Amino acid sequence: MSDNSLLQAMYQSVGINPHTLWAQPDVARIEIHANQVLGVHLVHGLEVDARQLDDGIEARILVTKGTRIAKPIQVCFGMIPDNGVQRIILEIVVEDDARAGVVAHCTFPNARNIRHEMDARLTIGRNAEYAYIERHVHGAEGGVVVIPRSKVRVLEGGRYHTDFELIRGRVGQIDIDIELVGEAHSTSEVAARVSGSGDDRINIREVAHLAGAYARGVLQTSVALRHRAEAMVHNTLRASAPYARGHVDCKEIVQDQAVAKAVPVVEVTHPKAHVTHEAAIGSVDSRQLETLMSRGLSEDEAVDLIIQGLLLKGRSGSQPAGVSYQADVLSVTSS
Repeated sequence: MSDNSLLQAMYQSVGINPHTLWAQPDVARIEIHANQVLGVHLVHGLEVDARQLDDGIEARILVTKGTRIAKPIQVCFGMIPDNGVQRIILEIVVEDDARAGVVAHCTFPNARNIRHEMDARLTIGRNAEYAYIERHVHGAEGGVVVIPRSKVRVLEGGRYHTDFELIRGRVGQIDIDIELVGEAHSTSEVAARVSGSGDDRINIREVAHLAGAYARGVLQTSVALRHRAEAMVHNTLRASAPYARGHVDCKEIVQDQAVAKAVPVVEVTHPKAHVTHEAAIGSVDSRQLETLMSRGLSEDEAVDLIIQGLLLKGRSGSQPAGVSYQADVLSVTSS
């Protein structure tokens, strides 16, 4: 396939009309297929340096000091063939007083034997704001292994929000690993929403350390499992500074022979810090199921709707102040 055909196939697999996107010069784009950078369109204050590896890409993304990027940067990466390896090594720096958001479309629509790895290091500068939404589309066979690893440091007064979403296609295997440190007066929110079926395997490990005074942090995970799928969620939130505040929230729904485990850990080492947690694992609510079936839905349709409601409810409505990109996201992704 030509580069243009690959780009169109990737965008169409996630429901985007690429021509609508490409027609907007004020929307930055980075487009990667396997180990090829197929397209880069930058805006003022955004710098990208990328080089090709044998099995992926190594890149550095910089948002320069004081820059305010009005519309979210669109990143599209993945693989159209049904097998292969893609490795992304990424450094992201958002300098002091800068503001940027990213919507990453990660697509493996035909996956039978694909491995995708991402190793990312992020630094969010003083009083900077960065929001990252990662939306995955996988094939129906579940033949993909996704291993995203991130190390994040949010400097004083910085605001960071990340949201991982996979509610379309089979998971295959996912191993999410995030480590975060928040300095004084920082705000950090880490959210993940995943739906698994068949023999999918989901492992989520999130660790946040509120290391500065008045730091805020939330770890939020929503998982729905069916058939023989399994999930293991480890959420750890530490607070070691005065007036640091944090919360861990993990919700899992299991159906059929699925297995879900959750290990929330809260650790406080300063008498003026405060961390809470909530974890719930259970089946679909029988009263909700009966109500929906009484309105004409089949049992499977009713279960689908309840699960969709759980995952959509998990979408955070509290992005860091000043980082509210949803309207812009919709404007550039409508097909």
